Amino acid sequence: MYISITDSETGNNKAGSRQLVNYLEKENRVLTEGGMGRELWFNTASRKILPQEVRVTIDNNTAKLGRSDAKFFLVNISPSQKEIAFLKERYGDKGAEEKLKLYAVQVMDAYAHNFKRAGIHNSKNLLWYGKLERYRYYSFKDPEAAQGTVKSGDRKTGEQLHLQIIVSRKDISNKIKLSPMNNSRGSNKEHSQKLGQFDRVAFKASGELIFDQMFGFDRLLKETMAYAMTMKNGSPEQKREIHLQDHLQRSNADLHKEPSPYTGKTVLKDKTLELQQLIAGIDFSQAGLFDTLSASDPLIYENMEDQISDFKKKKKKRRPPGI
Repeated sequence: MYISITDSETGNNKAGSRQLVNYLEKENRVLTEGGMGRELWFNTASRKILPQEVRVTIDNNTAKLGRSDAKFFLVNISPSQKEIAFLKERYGDKGAEEKLKLYAVQVMDAYAHNFKRAGIHNSKNLLWYGKLERYRYYSFKDPEAAQGTVKSGDRKTGEQLHLQIIVSRKDISNKIKLSPMNNSRGSNKEHSQKLGQFDRVAFKASGELIFDQMFGFDRLLKETMAYAMTMKNGSPEQKREIHLQDHLQRSNADLHKEPSPYTGKTVLKDKTLELQQLIAGIDFSQAGLFDTLSASDPLIYENMEDQISDFKKKKKKRRPPGI
């Protein structure tokens, strides 16, 4: 599961949302031309929201924001092709789409909870709108387009189901500023809490854990973000430990054909207290979200190294002695 937060896919979130909303309606223009029904927007309360409501509501929720302040952010939720196939196999095409919308609500619960702000408890406290998209398209930046094997604008093959979410900088009451780009960790705890701390690493990792818990997706240790981040940024000791756990898991599965206690979920619970705290306030009991599903084969978490590259924390440069 790959989750990212950006200013805006159209490159400007300091003005109105018209350009972004119009951009995210691109598939509806194709569907309408083909005689198919439109894909409407959704949030915690509704599945039938028109783009006009999205634009007007987002643009009117900007009290006390300056001209140069961000007015909204874009959250991209992209399951891997194997995660999509997992959902479609169990729920069918339409069922998988509805389950992903339910999943998006839980992700936005985690988004709200991550701010650790009084009055901001879940997605109902946010002003946000989600849009499901079924396709992705090549751009001139893709190597295939540069090589001439495809044209910019051609549809990509394979499972491309994903979600785009516009979330207002202000909460639904239009009183509290909430920026996921603020990761204040100052020595003054009260000051940091006032600004609002947002741990983007914990938030993105929570998407993986929420998916597994909602759908019974049995993710192997080596398929987890915790494993990839440890192998990329961990100390030699941490790498040896998690590598040993992975070896024990695979050896146990090969010899006894039984599940090992060293699973991805175990590592997440053991290693990331912050992540536990992040999802502690999320209610997974709604609408049968704890359906227990069985997976016959291990599902590989694709392109993990690429997906976590933006998680690496920048270290402060030390000043040379005498300066």
